[in-house]
Amino acid sequence: MLRLVVQSAKIDPPLAPLPRPCMSIDFRDVKKRTRVVEGNDPVWNETLIWHLWNRPLENDSFLQVTLQDTGSQKEESFIGLATVLLKPLWKQPSKVLFVKDLTLLNHSMKPTDCTVTLQVAHMSHRDIEKTGAEDLLGITAREAARQKLLVPGSTAHRALSSKPQHFQVRVKVFEARQLMGNNIKPVVKVSIAGQQHQTRIKMGNNPFFNEIFFQNFHEVPAKFFDETILIQVVNSSVMRYKAEIGRFQTDIGFIYHSPGHTLLRKWLGLCQPNNPGSGVTGYLKVTICALGVGDQALIDQKQLYGADDTDIQIFKSAVVPINMAYLQFFIYCAEDLHLKNQQSVNPQLEVELIGEKLRTHMQTQTDNPIWNQILTFRIQLPCLSSYIKFRVLDCHRKDCSDEIGTASLSLNQISSTGEEIEGAYSGFLPCFGPSFLTLHGGKKAPFRIQEEGALPKKSTSSPRSFQKFGEQKSALAFACLTDFLQVTWNIYHYVPWYNIKPVVAVTSNWEDVSFRMNCLNLLHFTRDRLKANLDTLKSTRNPKDPALLCQWEKLLRELVEDCKRPLPCMTDQPKATNLDRKRWQLRSLLLQELAQKAKQAMPRDMVATAEDWLYRLNAVLPEPQMGLPDVMIWLVAKEQRVAYAQVPAHSVLFSRAGALHSGRLCGKIQTLPLQYPEGEGQKDVLPAHLRVCMWLGNVTDSKDLQLLCQGDMAVYAETYENQAKYKDQWGQQGLYRCPNFSDVMGNKTLPMMDFQPPLGWHWQDSWTVEPQRRLLLDTDINKSQVLEEVYENQGRDIRGAWGPAAIPNTDVNGQPTEARENVKCPQGWHFKKDWVVELNHAVDSKGWEYGVGIPPSGLPQVWSPVEKTYHSCRRRRWARVRFRNRGELSREQETVSFLQLGPAEGEEDGWEYDAFGSKFHLHPQPRSRFRRRCWRRRLVPDKDKGVAPVFLLEGSLAMDLKHRAGKEEESKPWPWGLDRQFRDPQRQDARPPNMPFIYCTFNKPHYYQLFCYIYQARNLVSNQILTFQGPFIRVVFLNHSQCTQTLRSSAGPTWAQTLIFQHLLLYENPQDTKESPPLVVLELWQRDSWGKESLWGRSMWPPVVWLDLQDRILPPMRWHPLMKELGKEEGEILASCELILQTEKLGEKQLPILSVPWKNGAYTLPKSIQPTIKRMAIEILAWGLRNMKKASSPQLLVEFGEESLRTEPIRDFQTNPNFPESESVLVLIVLMPTEEAYALPLVVKVVDNWAFGQQTVTGQASIDFLQPYFCDPWAQDYVHPKLPRLSGKKHQDFLGYLSRKFWFKSSKAEDEYEHEVDWWSKLFWATDEHKSLKYKYKDYHTLKVYDCELEAVPAFQGLQDFCQTFKLYQEQPKLDSPVVGEFKGLFRVYPFPENPDTPKPPLQFLAWPEREDFPQPCLVRVYVVQAINLQPQDYNGLCDPYVILKLGKTELGSRDMYQPNTLDPIFGTMFELTCNIPLEKDLEIQLYDFDLFSPDDKIGTTVIDLENRLLSGFGAHCGLSKSYCQSGPFRWRDQMPPSYLLERYAKRKGLPPPLFSPEEDAVFYNGKKFKLQSFEPKTPTVHGLGPKKERLALHLLHTQGLVPEHVETRTLYSDSQPGIDQGKVQMWVDIFPKKLGPPGPPVNINPRKPKRYELRCVIWKTANVDLVDDNLSREKTSDIYIKGWLYGLEKDMQKTDIHYHSLTGEANFNWRFIFTMDYLAAERVCVQSQKDYIWSLDATSMKFPARLIIQVWDNDIFSPDDFLGVLELDLSDMPLPARHAQQCSIRMMDADPKWPSFLQYKHFSLFKKKTVTGWWPCQVLDGGKWRLSGKVKMSLEILSEKEALIKPAGRGQSEPNQYPTLHPPLRPYTSFMWLRSPVQHFCSVFWKRYRFKLIAFMVISILALLLFNFIYSAPHYLAMSWIKPQLQLYPPIKIFNIITSLNSSNASSSILPTQDPHLKPTIDHEWKLHPGPTNHLSNIFPELPAPED
Repeated sequence: MLRLVVQSAKIDPPLAPLPRPCMSIDFRDVKKRTRVVEGNDPVWNETLIWHLWNRPLENDSFLQVTLQDTGSQKEESFIGLATVLLKPLWKQPSKVLFVKDLTLLNHSMKPTDCTVTLQVAHMSHRDIEKTGAEDLLGITAREAARQKLLVPGSTAHRALSSKPQHFQVRVKVFEARQLMGNNIKPVVKVSIAGQQHQTRIKMGNNPFFNEIFFQNFHEVPAKFFDETILIQVVNSSVMRYKAEIGRFQTDIGFIYHSPGHTLLRKWLGLCQPNNPGSGVTGYLKVTICALGVGDQALIDQKQLYGADDTDIQIFKSAVVPINMAYLQFFIYCAEDLHLKNQQSVNPQLEVELIGEKLRTHMQTQTDNPIWNQILTFRIQLPCLSSYIKFRVLDCHRKDCSDEIGTASLSLNQISSTGEEIEGAYSGFLPCFGPSFLTLHGGKKAPFRIQEEGALPKKSTSSPRSFQKFGEQKSALAFACLTDFLQVTWNIYHYVPWYNIKPVVAVTSNWEDVSFRMNCLNLLHFTRDRLKANLDTLKSTRNPKDPALLCQWEKLLRELVEDCKRPLPCMTDQPKATNLDRKRWQLRSLLLQELAQKAKQAMPRDMVATAEDWLYRLNAVLPEPQMGLPDVMIWLVAKEQRVAYAQVPAHSVLFSRAGALHSGRLCGKIQTLPLQYPEGEGQKDVLPAHLRVCMWLGNVTDSKDLQLLCQGDMAVYAETYENQAKYKDQWGQQGLYRCPNFSDVMGNKTLPMMDFQPPLGWHWQDSWTVEPQRRLLLDTDINKSQVLEEVYENQGRDIRGAWGPAAIPNTDVNGQPTEARENVKCPQGWHFKKDWVVELNHAVDSKGWEYGVGIPPSGLPQVWSPVEKTYHSCRRRRWARVRFRNRGELSREQETVSFLQLGPAEGEEDGWEYDAFGSKFHLHPQPRSRFRRRCWRRRLVPDKDKGVAPVFLLEGSLAMDLKHRAGKEEESKPWPWGLDRQFRDPQRQDARPPNMPFIYCTFNKPHYYQLFCYIYQARNLVSNQILTFQGPFIRVVFLNHSQCTQTLRSSAGPTWAQTLIFQHLLLYENPQDTKESPPLVVLELWQRDSWGKESLWGRSMWPPVVWLDLQDRILPPMRWHPLMKELGKEEGEILASCELILQTEKLGEKQLPILSVPWKNGAYTLPKSIQPTIKRMAIEILAWGLRNMKKASSPQLLVEFGEESLRTEPIRDFQTNPNFPESESVLVLIVLMPTEEAYALPLVVKVVDNWAFGQQTVTGQASIDFLQPYFCDPWAQDYVHPKLPRLSGKKHQDFLGYLSRKFWFKSSKAEDEYEHEVDWWSKLFWATDEHKSLKYKYKDYHTLKVYDCELEAVPAFQGLQDFCQTFKLYQEQPKLDSPVVGEFKGLFRVYPFPENPDTPKPPLQFLAWPEREDFPQPCLVRVYVVQAINLQPQDYNGLCDPYVILKLGKTELGSRDMYQPNTLDPIFGTMFELTCNIPLEKDLEIQLYDFDLFSPDDKIGTTVIDLENRLLSGFGAHCGLSKSYCQSGPFRWRDQMPPSYLLERYAKRKGLPPPLFSPEEDAVFYNGKKFKLQSFEPKTPTVHGLGPKKERLALHLLHTQGLVPEHVETRTLYSDSQPGIDQGKVQMWVDIFPKKLGPPGPPVNINPRKPKRYELRCVIWKTANVDLVDDNLSREKTSDIYIKGWLYGLEKDMQKTDIHYHSLTGEANFNWRFIFTMDYLAAERVCVQSQKDYIWSLDATSMKFPARLIIQVWDNDIFSPDDFLGVLELDLSDMPLPARHAQQCSIRMMDADPKWPSFLQYKHFSLFKKKTVTGWWPCQVLDGGKWRLSGKVKMSLEILSEKEALIKPAGRGQSEPNQYPTLHPPLRPYTSFMWLRSPVQHFCSVFWKRYRFKLIAFMVISILALLLFNFIYSAPHYLAMSWIKPQLQLYPPIKIFNIITSLNSSNASSSILPTQDPHLKPTIDHEWKLHPGPTNHLSNIFPELPAPED
């Protein structure tokens, strides 16, 4: 490209006044201009760029520089010109040409003293790429070039609107990890917007689900984003109340605004909301996406299950809801609640947060409820919800279904995470208020205001006193209406109000939030300035423009200035809330940070940097505590509210702190567009515009209100006197229900005597009559001439003669008017001609038109110019033109005098005549039966109270009502005529009291001139052959309109006309008019041959306003959209408008109208803004038409502007839809603007020819951007587009053909050989390189997997490099417009010489001899690999998909080949079919869902254009393989070898054929020599590689950017949900023209079948297992046994025998588990097919990881078994076991180890290692944490099915017990020991368990025995010790030899054991007899006498 930097110029001698120079530069007939600057030494520093395209610089290239003065009023504004030769750049392109002080030449080609300074440089593609990395705008030059080369017709992503749209939400659940719980059976429940879905039930703590759920929506985007997604993981084996393991919740808006609208394979942290301290209870891997129309789902190429998933971090770890918090809402009260017309409501407040709802108590029969209640939510921080919703409900019914109003709070606005500030700022928790929230909406009542009341709510952590709301502040709203414009379809109702503007003053009490609004307005000012500067920055088209740096510096300077301006401090503000202080701190820190960044900003990535600043500023801008509702302005018609405008209160709020703290619209005139209430009015139509000036502020600040100083403010009491005509007399008779004195509508009685001045006011004068001329001015006030007309009416009498009618004089509608003789000329006007009969219409020679009168009006419906005998009426039109007198008064004086004139003659009484509901007239009409006049009396305030008087009215009225409240209502009239109907509280229609009227009179009008520059219209798509008949433009401004000339039919009508409006009257401040001017309305009309006019579209925009002509610059023209309805564009118009203030300094010589040229009776465009036109040639390659179903003999019609060209019809369209060779190339010579912005579109139409010469337009297309088609026809390196050769291979040698033929045939033997790799290996190498199986030569056999359609790959240009496909529509293309056909062709645009003698450029499209090859029979192979994420069609959330292919009339596929119960089917199917291209070019791939009884459901469709792939030069018909193999699984499949493909490619590019060396290891191609060694440094030893020549040719072909061997991913779409992704299908297509010979063998893509394996697991022993039981001896024991199963195969669960009474946690088993599984090694998953239910038709195939689960249990007889631990081993990635039990730890199972890599446990795959033995840890969940619960020693062995048959083994210890042989374990015999030694065991058991009790029992027993003995012997002992008897013992009788012998006498001593020890034996003595009885009683009782004998 050529880059020119225009630096500066010097004008000598200096011009006065100061010139406004502009420099224009011409290069190759393309003209570009700089901006306009002021001064004699202008400095531009502006960069201009010309794209050279394919035409490089030449020796004689030059630039022509012209310097002009745009500010000069002379016709000749030329200063000088010069020529810059570019020969130095041609010699040295890398140099920069500096041209300093280049002398300019005048008209005579003589040098002047004026000079210019330039820089010229030639930028190559390399320079563009080099500078692209340093792009200042943040948009690289390469990206800009790519955007320019986009395929026409491609549409950008459509922005979301407020209308309901189609959306789709997908949630795919992969797996869960580390779920809390023991022996759980988890299931995932997914709730999408309340719709429930759930997965299958799994087992274990790490379940694998692999299920996807869909939910479709048709909602408004805002409502759709508010819906929530709840994901719960539930344990299905326990009770519901304690089943939840964890949950994750977010809203759909959070997902939609994520990158790609997707959370792709994210791990979600689960939590329990009711258990805040539980922390993370598990992790769930999901993919969640929310898609709208046109959104593409991200392609997930990863495997379902992989080992490296543990490396993925948890999704937003800060979002993981570990910490729970309590959010409290202090609900105080609400005010002014209303629901329809009810007097009172029963309100109840509902608060909703993330689906949870809480309600307050219901208050009964009140509009101002007081709740004083606290609502508490438990939330997770950070919260994943966006909004808090408030609803006030009316509970008259039990269900509380009536909604009074709603409000919402954004959590982002009442809290901060600290991410807004880069630094140590930590944010703050949610807090709010106390403050009011404004309610909106509610149930739609007729004409309700949106704001229904104020609702105070507060969300904070600590309660506050409600006294804060006691301090309220009076606020007022002031509105001055300047004018009003109501727009219907083609009629405008304009109410100007002229100099008397109505004023509305409203006073009300609101919370004082001025301190908050000041801060908000200051931030808005900063944001608006930044946004304006950013928009200017974006508008700079050239990234290298030096002016860009100036704008960047201006942006930085103003941003620093604004950010350094301090915000009003909130810390010292007593009324500030906690949120105010927090947000003030946040905003201040952000402003400081932005100021610092702006100081340090470098001129790089300007747009991106500024947009980031703007985004961050917008984030802190919203104010949640607004406190003030929006200002509502309603348009009322017939006492009903029709339309409204809503203005934010802060934008019109006044502040004492200054203008920056005030609202940007405060006290300024603005244009407000009104809108209909929701669900009312005409759809998509703007009802009206309103010019209004508003002011809102404190009452005390209104004294110096500037608005009141601009005019005279007056307050009037107003009533209307009404009279009726009764018996030709005016009076009160005949009024019927209308009162004598009433309001303006005649409804309310307002007699004069009832009006009393309120307190503080008094009457200034008496009642006077106001003629209301401000609204009833005649339409002539701003016109210089007026056409007057009177219709003369006659009727037939009895004799048939014509005579005067009953009403002889009427208007055109039959209404009576004055006779033309009585119509007088008003003052200031005159007539040039008297009344004449109008003869230019359909009338007879005398001007009469005839008709038949039809009762009751008596007027004919149809008028005829020919008299018939049955005609009863006739009329003729008299007309004359009235002209205004010139020179008597100025325009301003005339208007002022007219507006301020008193009653004219005949108008002394001020009556207005007619009836209510129709237009009133100042003069009585013949049929007038009603008249009225307005009486006014002016009010003035008593004294100055320091407040604007207009704001004292409403307050004084309230005081007056309060003052008179105690008096009787009937005794004294109320102010302003208030009667009972306004005081009755039960009255339903309670209108506000009739207030006095306030007017502001402006005494000084301002006159303006409006210049409308209209050039052209485009994109006016019409279905007529004669496009757009009779177009003309009507411009409407205020109450004036003008029309352009009517043109002939054209696709792009060009008027080039200026419409001038003079003497436009506006009573506004000119400065306000400049900032917000009234809108200009441009309407495009068309007039048919019958003269009927119809409106096509309308465009509205504000004009540029000039208050001083010294600064005037003609506004540049730009394209404005033409809208038929709101939001429906129907074309564009190139125009601009400017509004110029007429001042006294504006002399006759300086009038702007003098600068506008006049030609052919109309003003044309000034030359300075006219687009530069150049003669160009548009060359069209018309290849053919496609898919025109109803066409019989179509032809092509090409239109550009007013030029058109057409081809001959295609006669045999059904057999060959291509255009004939003679008609395939068309050349259209047109005049085209050189500026890109003014370019017209090229319209292509297809016209079908029918019998009898009938022609209809069946389709059309519009090419808006022709820049990509520009070319240089003289370029030497230009290559003409060429067709691919589809003829036979004539130059091929016979041997090469035979070799190809034979090795293709010999490949059949190779099919029987089972290779270690196949085509699926190539797919996995491309998608999952690190996980796929290692293969030595996989680099030689790779393919490319595209995640989009092949046409969407940018490198392949949509496969439309030969000819493009343009879709044809019946009308202007929209999102849902049906396509009626396609046009295939191409365009070239290049300059065409103006001089006929100059040689014409050569044609760009040549005739091809290969055209005879079309139509072309082809063999097509369609490889359908698999489908991804299909839309479910069945009730089980799955579908049964099968493939149907349609190509022309051929249909392939069978519904019997469906894949049951899956959303990700793997088809692996190849379809082969033949077709005739282009007759059968659209290959349609359809996926259906199989249903047994009902019709099959269509899932989705994708269409492939086979013709584009066949014609494309990128070789898309058959992708290039990476290697050239003659045998093996990767054989060459194309028809031709690589050497022949290289030769064809060279011929197509215009290059000589490649020359190979004799050794075939080198080739000379495109002027360079290539060696095979450079591509293959080492000769590969891959089996089946082809010869060197073919390999070298293939390497060269891969460097040419051709389509490689690939798999494309195509999106499926359905008619039921247009634009919504229904899933993806991965496939590719090969096309083989039959003329090129037989193709190679097809690729075998049959799905891989899983391989059966047998897993043998030998459980040897356990150690350190938890002991959970106590035996009789109180020892811890466990009866241990082990369960085992493979994940997903729970039905094959196996268990060992029981090891009883383990006292140490050790258990011996020697038990073998045997599991059988079907395993896919490439995907690392097991496959199982089983029926979900007995009645299921088909089995469901499920994939799950090869995972072994081992559980340790304790056996119990009567109670459930106890769970002791679990071990989960992934067989493809498992940790190495420990050799000894002491080395086994739980750290071996850590999924995310924190240890260094050298200390981490190694992992291995059992499928590679085959067998392993060792110790693994078991773990159990205890107290929320996992701990070691035991160790298991196992041997694992994996065997293939064949190996398992060779080495059989039995389960457990059953036969065959081998490999290895398992003997019964040696266990201690503790089972029956108690039977063998019962006493010992009994003693041992009882002593060990009850030893302390036994000892205690023995001690107690001994003590009890001693106590008993003591009690028993105590009496005897005491008796003996007290009495002491004297015992006399005599020796016993000595008996000899009576009993025993003497030898036994020694033994007798033992007979008396109690004898006295002192007694001695008396053996040797004699025994003496007792002398007698002895009395012992005396020893005891001595007083008693001894008994006598």
